[in-house]
Amino acid sequence: MKIYTYAKCDSCRKAVKWLKENGKTFEEIPIRDQPPSPDELTRMLSYYKGELRLLFNTSGQDYRALGIKDTLPGLTEAAALALLAENGNLIKRPFLLSGEIGLVGFKPENWAEILA
Repeated sequence: MKIYTYAKCDSCRKAVKWLKENGKTFEEIPIRDQPPSPDELTRMLSYYKGELRLLFNTSGQDYRALGIKDTLPGLTEAAALALLAENGNLIKRPFLLSGEIGLVGFKPENWAEILA
């Protein structure tokens, strides 16, 4: 299980704490320094039925500064995924991949149901 996090992200800290409390073994990766690969992003996108917007950190400064809200509808899937792979700040976090499971964001009830 891999979880991409940002140290200053409260949701990421809560997710890591939840994983530890629930006895899950995981590898924590700093999302800003080492964003998920294009293959990992493609895999995550498949779990979210191709909804690109769900992979973006829409409340982030980079998202607003780059005007992604306006440009995202015109981007190809490949272009959007390349943008995410280059800039970990644009990715919704925490970003967890494990086997056939992919989760973005942290909602304890969802994680409990999916990772049980």
